[in-house]
Amino acid sequence: MEIINFAEQRSLVGRFMMELRSVDIQHDKMRFRRNLERIGEVMAYEISKRMAYIAVETSTPLGTVQSEVPAQQPVLATILRAGIPFHQGFLNYFDDAQNAFVSAYRKYKPGSDVFDIHIEYIASPRITGKTLIIADPMLATGSSMELAYQALLTKGKPAHVHIAAAIASQQAIDFVQRHFPDETTTVWVGAIDPSLNHHSYIVPGLGDAGDLAYGDKE
Repeated sequence: MEIINFAEQRSLVGRFMMELRSVDIQHDKMRFRRNLERIGEVMAYEISKRMAYIAVETSTPLGTVQSEVPAQQPVLATILRAGIPFHQGFLNYFDDAQNAFVSAYRKYKPGSDVFDIHIEYIASPRITGKTLIIADPMLATGSSMELAYQALLTKGKPAHVHIAAAIASQQAIDFVQRHFPDETTTVWVGAIDPSLNHHSYIVPGLGDAGDLAYGDKE
């Protein structure tokens, strides 16, 4: 399984990640959402280099030209709600892609920090034989991603899965490597942080991406 960590290379993703993390910048919700979107755009561009292409003949005002275009658009999936602006970045580039949405949430046991992940909703096209991109800005434990993937498998078996996250914990990366197909999975991440706190939030992380993008929840 290939893990592409943008923190190990110099690119504009580093600037966008800095602004997502900064306590002086991240509370500008519009800017926070746009930075997630921009990271999604960069990742979409990089993923596009791995896809199959076909030649098409294009008519111009003065003649014809051969162009290389993707042989098939991917299916773009996201986990609600923090994933929406991140997902939009991918959709900006794969603008004719089919889309899938999964609702996953933490259900805490009364009086404790222990929780289970629950899937409540899924809307997806058939994914058999297609490239599937699952975008979720925070890959904390990896459990939500794995359950979302299992839910999507009810719609078929993809040819290849790209997991995209702005920030992942090392624990989540290890989890994904154990639970996803090794030969047909690629992970794209803006940064890999070393640990989780007792609430299973990524440290140093950036906080709650859903709240920062859309406001506090009760």
